[in-house]
Amino acid sequence: MKHVFVFDPKAFFSQQWKMDIILDSIGQYFRTQENPDFSIHISRYRRNAIYLIQDEILKAKHGDIIRIYAVGGEEILYDCLNGIAHFPNMQLAAIPYGESNDFIKTFGENVEEQFRDIPSLVTAEAIPTDIFNWGVNYALNSCYIGMNSTISKNLKDMKSNFNKTVFLIFSKLVSFFNLFFSAFDKKIAKREYKITIDDKDYSGQYSLIHIANGPYLEGRMTGADTATPDDGILDVSLVKSSHPLRTVLSTRKYSRGKRPKNCIYLQAKKIQIQSDSEMWIQLDGEYFQDTSIKLSLVHQAVQMVAVNNLSYPIASITAV
Repeated sequence: MKHVFVFDPKAFFSQQWKMDIILDSIGQYFRTQENPDFSIHISRYRRNAIYLIQDEILKAKHGDIIRIYAVGGEEILYDCLNGIAHFPNMQLAAIPYGESNDFIKTFGENVEEQFRDIPSLVTAEAIPTDIFNWGVNYALNSCYIGMNSTISKNLKDMKSNFNKTVFLIFSKLVSFFNLFFSAFDKKIAKREYKITIDDKDYSGQYSLIHIANGPYLEGRMTGADTATPDDGILDVSLVKSSHPLRTVLSTRKYSRGKRPKNCIYLQAKKIQIQSDSEMWIQLDGEYFQDTSIKLSLVHQAVQMVAVNNLSYPIASITAV
């Protein structure tokens, strides 16, 4: 097996010492192994990891298993997933050093440290995992459209324009005001969507749309609390538009792990969403603007490394 570590230096935010400790841990472990086959790369910009991984695939012997380690947060995990999605004999491991590490939380609460232990991670088994696809893009965890995606994009832009420490101090206040003002914006909170889910029509006005392969967003359990990435289905939440104040309450409630009364909740394998104007689409940690998105589940498409025999908390359901 070939082991390829891909680091996102942005995830360490002026903490080079922490990144150096991980690099030392990798070197110390493989120096004790007979005929070690590993490499380390630094992803310098978005999508850079995809090309780094493809170079490693070209160097590998036919039939070799290649295990990719995404070291950082949701962004590098997204890039590494899209680097391996088209190739056989690939495995993916997340080494969580992001702000939320949403996908890792699917394995259970407080498991991050287990996924940071290099010897345990290198020797761990990989388990079949679903992903979902939109065109050339693949995602592990979730897709948001409407209130949450717009607010998250606004917060991300604000964070890039301010000192990170200062932003973190006021983040809750900034987040609430973004939610409050978005609820009064009809283009965000009362947008008309044409929606087809497994060939059934669910068109209408919605404030929030969530397609989930896992239950977490920004470190919190969402209203899609039954979503699990190995059951062969996607969990879909459609929160209907309402009075602005009720929209605020519904969105906050959903983001805290409960489903509001104005939420349609169902499970599906194919979802198509269209709008007359461009909508913000949040696909894991990536943002897109488009008038249409067509998502489909790809069952057991990726082998995800599960340290210490951890598994997804809900029993697998065989895909029909």
